[in-house]
Amino acid sequence: MDDDCPFCRILEDERDARVVYEDARTIAFLDENPACLGHTLVVPTAHRPDLLVADAETTTAVFETVQRVSSAMETALEPDGFSVFYSTGSIVGQVEHAHVHLLPRYEDDDISISLHRTTLTEEVEAELTDRIRAELP
Repeated sequence: MDDDCPFCRILEDERDARVVYEDARTIAFLDENPACLGHTLVVPTAHRPDLLVADAETTTAVFETVQRVSSAMETALEPDGFSVFYSTGSIVGQVEHAHVHLLPRYEDDDISISLHRTTLTEEVEAELTDRIRAELP
């Protein structure tokens, strides 16, 4: 646990949260500053700054909880869809405890998760593909 981490403080019952699900490896709770009705965070119970380099069991547990909670939200809230996202690194957030955002989406919501798009040449695509494949175990 990290004493300065707000999510660890929730896990230690030192900070309030509206918990919707909890098991030995994960906890899911409503975001205290939601982007939409039902905005939920799913986090591992062990302090991990990054799911991309965490052990496979932790990462799997987090995404199993995402699936479980989204299924319950589908029934309870009847959204038109979901946005699910995970970001890593200090450049993208304030809390350095891995977490997945689960946002039930509604046709009339004003949420915008947009990415600036570009195109790549075939040569650049080939080089990227080769570089990534070379690093795979």
